[in-house]
Amino acid sequence: MNWKIYLSGEIHTNWREEIEQQIQSLDLPIETYAPVTDHASSDDCGVSILGAEDDKFWHDNKGAKVNAIRTRTLIEKSDIVVVCFGEKYKQWNAAFDAGYASALGKSLIIMHGPDHQHALKEVDAAALAVTRTPDEVVKVLRYVINGEL
Repeated sequence: MNWKIYLSGEIHTNWREEIEQQIQSLDLPIETYAPVTDHASSDDCGVSILGAEDDKFWHDNKGAKVNAIRTRTLIEKSDIVVVCFGEKYKQWNAAFDAGYASALGKSLIIMHGPDHQHALKEVDAAALAVTRTPDEVVKVLRYVINGEL
């Protein structure tokens, strides 16, 4: 079986690349998906494609909806959703993705540092694994897929 994993959340660090490199080095049968991680493209896709907006609300609304086509499709297609909450920014979109995936019955792996433990307690409660590092995520995936520690 080729597993499909959606990597949601924080876009300012290289956690996705770390996970993808480890997946490749372990030769795990995983295909990864992700949102558009170029911040400017993600923010401006709606107005770039559908036309400018004078009001920032409508600018953001267009972008959010266009991005949602990708996000919803790839989460629905995935077997497992990994959601990373970074240190620096509030990732409301990541929390939304976690809730959406949970509502669809997807297996959730959450990754965040100890300083987010209280704020994310409900998200963590919906997860099947709560991790702190990309290495822990890959160890969970390796165990789930191959039954190897």
